[in-house]
Amino acid sequence: MDQNLIKEIREKTDIVEFIGKYITLTKRGKNYFGLCPFHADTNPSLSVSREKQIYKCFVCGEAGNVFNFLMKYENISFREALKIIGDSIGIEVKSDNKVIKNKYDDLYEICELANTIYQNNLMSKEGIDAREYLKKRNLDINTIKEFGIGLSLNKRDRLTSLLVKQGYNINTLNELGLSSGEVDTYINRIIFPLYSIDGRVNGFSGRIYHGEAINKYLNTKETPIFKKGENIFNYKRARDEVRKNGFVIIMEGFMAVIRAYTIGVKNCIALMGTALTIDQINLIKKLSMNVYLCFDGDKAGINATINNGKMLKDNNFNVKVIPLSDSLDPDDYIIKYGSEKFYSLISSAISYNDYKIKNLKQGVNFNSADELTNYIDLVISEISTVDSEIKREIMLKNLANDTNVWYNTLEKKLNELLSKKEKTKVSIITHDIKERKKNKYEKTMQEIVFYMLNNKEVINLVVSSQVYFPNDIYRNLVREISDFYEKFGYINIADFLSYEKDPEMLKYLNEIIAMEIDSNVDSTVILELLKVIKDYNVSLEIKRLEKLIKEEVDPLEQAKISNEIMKLKIRE
Repeated sequence: MDQNLIKEIREKTDIVEFIGKYITLTKRGKNYFGLCPFHADTNPSLSVSREKQIYKCFVCGEAGNVFNFLMKYENISFREALKIIGDSIGIEVKSDNKVIKNKYDDLYEICELANTIYQNNLMSKEGIDAREYLKKRNLDINTIKEFGIGLSLNKRDRLTSLLVKQGYNINTLNELGLSSGEVDTYINRIIFPLYSIDGRVNGFSGRIYHGEAINKYLNTKETPIFKKGENIFNYKRARDEVRKNGFVIIMEGFMAVIRAYTIGVKNCIALMGTALTIDQINLIKKLSMNVYLCFDGDKAGINATINNGKMLKDNNFNVKVIPLSDSLDPDDYIIKYGSEKFYSLISSAISYNDYKIKNLKQGVNFNSADELTNYIDLVISEISTVDSEIKREIMLKNLANDTNVWYNTLEKKLNELLSKKEKTKVSIITHDIKERKKNKYEKTMQEIVFYMLNNKEVINLVVSSQVYFPNDIYRNLVREISDFYEKFGYINIADFLSYEKDPEMLKYLNEIIAMEIDSNVDSTVILELLKVIKDYNVSLEIKRLEKLIKEEVDPLEQAKISNEIMKLKIRE
């Protein structure tokens, strides 16, 4: 691959600006910091350096250049990342026409073909009733095509027989939940395809439309490519819209998302259920840290809003709530009240804390001392989670007015709770994973490699010293850095990261990049470091000879070895 092209694309791409499209970055000193998208980060631990054109996380250890970030974030190859970044700055990267197959590509292929069959069914003569039903639900042809909506016919094995004729194994169709035995899973239902995070069809949801007395929705079971807790409906389609709007709206089901889409609200995703998982939270972090919850307006929806809101708050999200009246879901609400009223709800969304307090108040008998005391305790506990002192004061005054309890009494109670929380707060752990143990010699080798990556003079010094590095990884890194410098006439961490392809060496490189030491160094320091490695080599050789002398039976050979040991000890 053309290293000059890679270098040109990297140099013309502002890493801060590029990564800033994916996560919120705040300037702190020379560098920019944001929540790391590669682990469950709650305090900004990802540092991005515009000067060095690299990023590094001080918690999980992820580090690299702009290509590494995109590869890791989107789970794509280097070639794909190079093309995407090249396109973003107007530099063409020609395709190498190589298709790298995923082990699940065949399964995705079947789902895509099944979806095409379902779509064709809907547009056929046999789909007239289903199209009429969708029309009555205000889903026009453009929306139907946009979301790939289809139809399973009222035939036992229509899909199964078509796919088997195409050469697909019946066991695989069963595994994907498209059939049971040789009978179609979905019969006489409107089909909504479900998508993976990268936008590939990986499952289906079938809805009745004739009012049959059976389950309204029939969803794909767990399969090798569909995991409900790892799936988010409309994730890929919503990504750019979320960035434009600055926030993401989370809903329960896909129909709510589709309905919102029809009125131009396109920054919506759905959980396909009511309970968030850690996997979904980490995916949402990649979209935005600003979340609006728009769940159903019934009791279950209110509980889901409170539970998921807490989980999001605990993971450092800014959470607002779009409350719906009349126990309606977003789909029915928009149909009943129209787009303008829904827009108004979005613009007047309330903070999660205010929403929770409002719901805590429901059903409380303010004439009962016990109920009122319990309510006050719950509200003060909620207020204690608010960071802003001004907002805490406002909320406390509102509570005083609501309950006719003196403000000073409530303030004292709040301060006691805050003080208690402060005392029990666990000190911030700077590493989620145990740092790999390294002896002083490995640390020395790491320092030398670090300085080589930052200074061409150090490369010359290390090469001319001909010091042997006793660790394979560092020995190879030294060689690779020297080769890079000899080949291109310069050294740069960001470019070397694109040049180095060995996964094991990249892992060690990440550790070295994350080292907090000054890159400016005097040659005497390098010579001292090299001396430590030389002495280490001598001590290793002495140990080897001492072991050898114990195994040797010939007195003359023992004397020779002993003499060698003596010479080495004198040198040492």
